[in-house]
Amino acid sequence: MAENILEITDANFEEQVASSDQPVLVDFWAEWCGPCRMMNPTIEELASEYDGKVKVGKLDTDNNRETAVNFGISAIPTIILFNKGEVAKKLVGLSSKKDIKAAMDEVL
Repeated sequence: MAENILEITDANFEEQVASSDQPVLVDFWAEWCGPCRMMNPTIEELASEYDGKVKVGKLDTDNNRETAVNFGISAIPTIILFNKGEVAKKLVGLSSKKDIKAAMDEVL
């Protein structure tokens, strides 16, 4: 995982996402998911471009089922943008960098 991408887990979700002062983009993914792997370069680019403005993290749905179930993740990749701990935007499936950037810019 890139250095500016957080590993979000069931254990640290409250601290890293729900209590964050900054908006947080969480990529819900799994190792076996081809489209999820295709999203990786985009997520890494966005993490660099928005460093200091939006926290970017990845949550492995296989290892963190509780959080995935809490947010109704039924398909991956799913990207959820949180603002002040609340869901601001949810993108399901492969999303373009343009669409994700638009969502991020909306909450800034």
